[in-house]
Amino acid sequence: MWSSLHPNVRTRITTSFLSRLVGGAVFPFMAVYFTAHLGAGRAAVLLALLVLAQFLAGLYGGGLADAWGRRRTLLLGEALKFVAFAGMLTANAWTPHPWATFAAVLAVNVASGLLNPAAEAMLVDVSTPQTRTFMYAVNYWAVNASLLVGSLLGGWLYRDHFPLLLALMCGMSAVTWWLSWARMTETRGAAVTSRAAPGLLALGRSYRAVLRDPAFLLFTLGGVAVLGIEFSRANWVAVHLAQTFTPTPLFGLPLDGLRVAGVLTAVNTLLIVAFTAPVTAWIAARAPRPTMQAGFVLFAAGFAVLACRTELWVLLLGSVVLTVGELLYVPTRQALLADLVPEDRRGAYLAVNGQVFTLAKWVATLGLPLGAVWGASGMAALTFALGLLGVLFSRLALRGPAGLIGERGPVTGPA
Repeated sequence: MWSSLHPNVRTRITTSFLSRLVGGAVFPFMAVYFTAHLGAGRAAVLLALLVLAQFLAGLYGGGLADAWGRRRTLLLGEALKFVAFAGMLTANAWTPHPWATFAAVLAVNVASGLLNPAAEAMLVDVSTPQTRTFMYAVNYWAVNASLLVGSLLGGWLYRDHFPLLLALMCGMSAVTWWLSWARMTETRGAAVTSRAAPGLLALGRSYRAVLRDPAFLLFTLGGVAVLGIEFSRANWVAVHLAQTFTPTPLFGLPLDGLRVAGVLTAVNTLLIVAFTAPVTAWIAARAPRPTMQAGFVLFAAGFAVLACRTELWVLLLGSVVLTVGELLYVPTRQALLADLVPEDRRGAYLAVNGQVFTLAKWVATLGLPLGAVWGASGMAALTFALGLLGVLFSRLALRGPAGLIGERGPVTGPA
């Protein structure tokens, strides 16, 4: 099946794996870096600015991918990332310079915002409804495997060998740029209408069309609801376990609430890496809509357990259940999303979809004040309700000929 994928898809999954392999060893620790060098207050402001920069760059990158073409936009983003990584290395090779490092990380976020919509649109351009579930499942496996290895690499090397990690990141960035340049072809074809960067008015027209698409907006809201559950892991779930979990030995090692949160995340990631292939083969012959909705329910049910229980074996069982749900819904949802996106505005549509993560993080932060008022049982109920909202919004977006898709017709990408 891997060999049947378009060369652009194989190259993109490979470059994404390599980038995240080293990036996952560096960027999760940047909050620690800025806090250590600039203080917690400044670090919080800087991290918020980084999120905002990537948000705005992502919106512009979507328009750029539609106007310039996918390959040109992606190569621009990869080149900017290499320059930014070189800046990070220079700023930390001898004595740490946190402000120069922040400027370089800001450039990295802008570069990621520019290239991600182009890369996503390129994947849709060269895939078909029959191959997308497999394509997204492989990509999902690669992301989790690279982040798992990257987090272990960062845990061992960040404190004492930070410049080495940055040097590895520069080298890997050069490799990914070369692979993208040498092995990717343009998929926008004759539809590319401009060699100039789009202005604000052109971007406004493009995104106005997105915001007038009710099916896509409902599907996006469903994604926000479900990903809001995912990001509760670092908010309410972490606080709940830290405050209420009774230290328990596991294989002779003491586990407190924070450590068990890490164990649950590791279990989730390891199960995804181990079972993506068989689960993908199982769902390939099944209808994607009910599979996705079942995934939403299981995912929400598993996280609801994490939100209210403290027994180790129950928490581990909840982690297994949510992982099964995740394996069911992630590739099917991405494949169904591709059918909702018009061919001539894929960059803009997928750029808006990329902001689901930002919106979901904001939703997840509400878990802390709500948890203080509603308690663990209330948060478990809210978590499951978010999963049901994901099902409801997605059903409304995907309903049949009399529904929203029927009003404008589903659009699928060319082979």
